[in-house]
Amino acid sequence: MAEQKTELPALLSALQEYLGEEFEQRMLRGFRRKRRPCPFKGQNEADELAYKRFKRRIIQGSGRGGPAASTPLPSGGHPSPRFEFDSVCQRLELESSPRNHKQAHDVLQKDMQGDTDKRTHELKPFDNMSVQGKELMSLRASSLLNDYYTDLLDCSCDGMIALALGSAIYLWNSETCALVGHFQPSSDSSQLHFRTLSISCLSWSWDGRVLCTGNRQGEIQLWDVDRKQSMWRVQSHLSVVSALSWKQQLLSSGSTLGHIHHLDPRAPTPVIGAAVQEEGICSLEWSPGNEWLASGSKEGLLHIWDEDLAGVKTSHKPILTMKQPSAVKALGWCPWQRKVIATGGGWKDGQLRIWDTQSGSCLTSLNTNSQICCLRWAKKKRCLVTGHGLPHNLITSWNWEFLSLSRIRQLTGHSHRVLHLAINPDNTHVFSAGADQSFRLWDL
Repeated sequence: MAEQKTELPALLSALQEYLGEEFEQRMLRGFRRKRRPCPFKGQNEADELAYKRFKRRIIQGSGRGGPAASTPLPSGGHPSPRFEFDSVCQRLELESSPRNHKQAHDVLQKDMQGDTDKRTHELKPFDNMSVQGKELMSLRASSLLNDYYTDLLDCSCDGMIALALGSAIYLWNSETCALVGHFQPSSDSSQLHFRTLSISCLSWSWDGRVLCTGNRQGEIQLWDVDRKQSMWRVQSHLSVVSALSWKQQLLSSGSTLGHIHHLDPRAPTPVIGAAVQEEGICSLEWSPGNEWLASGSKEGLLHIWDEDLAGVKTSHKPILTMKQPSAVKALGWCPWQRKVIATGGGWKDGQLRIWDTQSGSCLTSLNTNSQICCLRWAKKKRCLVTGHGLPHNLITSWNWEFLSLSRIRQLTGHSHRVLHLAINPDNTHVFSAGADQSFRLWDL
C-alpha cells in the first residue's frame, strides 16, 4: 500500500505529460458552469463579473489541489543553466521516471491513440463544416492539439497557410481556399511515447520557401514545400521545442528548459550561438529590423536580447526584462513602431499590454476580461488582433494609437478557446484554429 501511494504522484505527473492541456481541461470541468454568449455592446460589466467569477473558481480549485487552466503542473524546480547541443543523442525524460512513463503509456496508448485514430479517419482535415457564425468559412481541423503552449498555425508571405495536426503538416492556399497537400515525418514504431513526434511549433521563412517545424522530442526540421519533403533536420534540444523565429537565413529556437539556440542550416556545425534563461520558453520573436530578440517565459517574464549571436555564452544576459502576472505566451513586435511590443496575459489577469522595450515601461494596458492565447499585428490595417480563451472564446481586433487602445470589433464562432491566429499578406483576412478542432476564415 505504501509503495502504491509513493507511485501515485509520479503516475499523475506522467498522465499530465501525455495529456497536457486535455488533462487540465478535464480536471477544470468541475469548476466551470454553463455560460451564455456575451453580446458585443453594453456588456463590459457582465464580462468583468463573469471573468472574476471564473478566476475565483480556478483559484479555489487550485487551493484544493486542482490544476490551473492553461498552466502545466509544476515540475518542482528550475532548469539548470547549462547547454545541450545536437551532438548529444540521449533523451532527457522529464517529470517522472521511465518506469512510470511506461505505466502511463500502457494505460493511455489504447484509449487515447485509438480514439485519435478513429476521429482522424471519421473527420478528414479541412472538410467543410456546417456551422452558423460570422466567419466566411469553417473547416475541420481534426487532431489539433489542445495545448496552450503550442504554435501550430502560420501564413507565409505568399499567402500559404501551414497548420500542424498531430505530426502532419497541412498546406492550404489562402487565395484559392484550397488544400494544396500535406507531408508527415516518418514515424518510429519503437518510440515509447506516441505523442513525442507531435509538432509543437512551426514558422515560415522570410521568403516563404521553407517551413520550419519543431517537435516534442527537441528535433527541428526544414521542409521544401514545393517538393513536400524534409531538406534538413537536427536534434537541437533535449526537451520540447516551444518556439521558433527566423532572422533572415538564421533560425532561433527555444525550449521548455529555457535554452535558446541560434542555428545556421548552411553551416557544417549548425549551432552558431546560444543563450539560456532560468524559466521555460513559451514564445520567441525577432523584431522587424532583426535588432532584438524577445523571449517570453512561463513565469511571466519578457526578456529582450541583443542581436549578438556568436559563440556559446553561458553568461549572456538579456538587455532588458519586464514582468506580467501570467505566462508570456501571446507576444508580437509592432511592425510600424520601433521598440514597441505587445503581450497578452493568461487566465490570471487577461490584460493586453503594449511595452516600450527601450525604457522597459508599459505604455498602455487594457483588461480584456478573457484569457489571451495568441496575438498578431496587421501592418496594413494598423491594428492588433487577439485570440481568446475562457470565458468567451472569441477574436478581437484593436486600434492602437500611442498610449491608447480601443476595441474595433469582435468575432464569435469558436466554441472553445482560440489557440492560434494568422493573417494573410494583404491583411484582408484572419485565420484561426481553435480547441474545438475547427479552422476558420474571417474578414478583417
